[in-house]
Amino acid sequence: MEINLSQCFIAVDDHDKALAFYRDVLGLEVRNDVGFEGMRWVTVGAPAQPDVAIVLEPPLANPNASPADKQAMAERLAKGMLRGVIFSTDDVDAAFARIRDAGGEVLQEPVDQPYGVRDCAFRDPSGNMLRFNQVRA
Repeated sequence: MEINLSQCFIAVDDHDKALAFYRDVLGLEVRNDVGFEGMRWVTVGAPAQPDVAIVLEPPLANPNASPADKQAMAERLAKGMLRGVIFSTDDVDAAFARIRDAGGEVLQEPVDQPYGVRDCAFRDPSGNMLRFNQVRA
């Protein structure tokens, strides 16, 4: 039996700002952009991984959620308390420079980690932590 990752979800509070970051800065391609009941989902992905999608969704993508629950999730997102993702790259220093130069909020400059990767970290426009790593040879 084979199991593969198909989709992961990242909460965003402004899809247009998120697109400017994920599409224009990171170079991911937009695969879908849909709305439903006042909410919007944008699917992006790396051109080299056509079978893996990242869905940029509202902080609480449930039309039946209470206003209090929606507010609580929005507050957690604003504090950067929701999980982000880890991207791999063949040149973490170049990725760092590109994202930093585009105005990305730096959390950690590139550093060699004791567990075999060189990595760096940023926050996306919604406050999610994104790490970028390169396996050291």
